[in-house]
Amino acid sequence: MNTFNELEQRCLVFSNRVKEYYRTIKYNVINKVYISQLIRSSSSIGANYIEANEHLGQKDLLMRIKIARKESKETIYWLHHFEESEERSQLMDEAEQLRKILSTIINKLS
Repeated sequence: MNTFNELEQRCLVFSNRVKEYYRTIKYNVINKVYISQLIRSSSSIGANYIEANEHLGQKDLLMRIKIARKESKETIYWLHHFEESEERSQLMDEAEQLRKILSTIINKLS
């Protein structure tokens, strides 16, 4: 049984796509740090959104969604460190779309 809502599922798919993308990146001392940060930030978007949905109060909800939005921005930042490619562009676009969705949720809650 799938217990994820639509946005949770979209975040999960995104973080899995990033995980697959990182396997195509040239691994070296410099990229090691960037890859680690990219994996952390991309998976944190969904993790924070899931925590937000635990309904621990309005302030907690708003804070967690803001953190998820921050992580989507950070993901875009880390993606900029890698060579241009179609997959990188698609991931950056999806991270931007997630950021916009989360911004809309924040605006409606504020």
